[in-house]
Amino acid sequence: MSFRIRSSLGARRNLGRTSDSAGRVCALPVEVGGSVGDGDDVAFVEAMKMEIPVASPAAGKLKSILVSLDDVVAEGQVLAIIET
Repeated sequence: MSFRIRSSLGARRNLGRTSDSAGRVCALPVEVGGSVGDGDDVAFVEAMKMEIPVASPAAGKLKSILVSLDDVVAEGQVLAIIET
């Protein structure tokens, strides 16, 4: 699992969750503003006929989704921002 710290503001921080593989975004199960737990799936990327879950790196609130369904994404591309 990989993630990037986008910014730190006091006790809160925004984590950008990246894709572990290149592929097509096939599901976005959490809406912006929704709560996520550590390890909850925030997206699924289809690669080589497999759906690869993209899990939240920490518990928090889904601040933004930077992709849409059917977008083709690169490995390491930031897909979502989670506010912790």
